Parts: sequence; C-alpha cells; structure tokens
Amino acid sequence: MNDNLIPTHTVVDLDAWDRGPVFRHFIDDLRCVMSLTVDMEVSRFLGRLRSGGFSFYPAMIWAVSKVLNAHAEFRYGWDKRGRLVLWDRIEPYYAHFHPDRETFVKLVTPFDTDLETFHRRFLEDRRRYAALDHFDLTDVPPNTFDVSCLPWVRYRSFDMHIFDSGTYLAPVVTWGKYEREGARTVLPVSLNIHHAVADGFHLSRFFLELQELLDTTAEHS
Repeated sequence: MNDNLIPTHTVVDLDAWDRGPVFRHFIDDLRCVMSLTVDMEVSRFLGRLRSGGFSFYPAMIWAVSKVLNAHAEFRYGWDKRGRLVLWDRIEPYYAHFHPDRETFVKLVTPFDTDLETFHRRFLEDRRRYAALDHFDLTDVPPNTFDVSCLPWVRYRSFDMHIFDSGTYLAPVVTWGKYEREGARTVLPVSLNIHHAVADGFHLSRFFLELQELLDTTAEHS
C-alpha cells in the first residue's frame, strides 16, 4: 500500500465515549442514515479555479475532504478486528468517469490540505490508472469515504442507499451540475451519514463550513 495511505487510528471505548449510548441505539436498535442536499454558491470558487488552472472535480473533492477531515464525526469506521475506530484522517474514494467507454473507475488519491498538491496528485493518479475500470483498483485503504458526481443534471435531492448490514459509518458525498441562478452559480451537494455517528447539527455544519471554505478559497486567489 502507498505509504501516504497507511491509516492510523484510535480504538473507541464506547463506555467512555460521550456519544456511546446514542451510537449503541442507532446500531443496535434503529439503524438509519440521514441524507441532506443543499445548494452551494460556487461563482467565486469557479473564478479562483479558472485563474489558477484547476479542474473543478478534483478541487471539489479537495474541499469536501478538507471539511470532513476537520471533524471526528466523519472519521469513524471499523478496523479488521471489527472494532470501532476513529481514523486520524480519511481519504476520498472517488468515481472517475471514462466518457469514451461510458464506464467509471473508483480511485483513491491521498488528501492534502494544500489544493495545488492534491490537484497534482489527482491528475497523476488519473494518468496512472487510465486503463482501469470499475473496481479494478485493489489497493484501497479502510479509512475512505465515498464521493462522486452527476455533472449532467442539476438535481434537488439525492440519496444513496447502502445495502450492507447497516453499519457503514463513512460519509457518502455527491454533487450534480452547477447552473446559473440569477447572479449566482449554484451546485447541489448531498451528504449521507449514519445517525450513529452524527446528528442534524453535524450535517448542517458540514454545509456551512463547505460554503465558507469555497468562499475563503476564492478570496485568497
């Protein structure tokens, strides 16, 4: 495995964790996932990307990864022994579309807080794995979250149902097509997260901080 992708973590003591009783309820009694879609204003962010020569898709993956990594509720998962763990960081496991083949491949690019560094890594991985399709990449670390986009349509809501045992804890992030709406350019962004690790407050904070990051990135162009 790439040294940049070797995960480190802390095993969670449910008895000592403040959220322990809530976690047990939504794992043992009522397994459910929350989903929310919010329009993000991306006019200034797009301007920053154009002036800096950045592509939109990897730049959005970077922005989403930065906000998710800032908060523990988005970094919970399970280790190989089935223990609940808090990853030190999570990596984007993203869908890359091959328009010529109308297929996708799932890739992982190590996150970096610097946009330029992550953008370069993304382009390198896209070239390196150009021949792969679907789930051909086998060197996938356990500390990932799922991210993809539907750039062909601007949707109002999006929900990804994961039919596992109901214990998938990582965030699932998706966005659609951005469009002009009056003086603004808006992008629908969706986040799914297991209720065992997050509440509506955490969902809302993600979108508020994502918007702030998009605006701040534009201001520092």
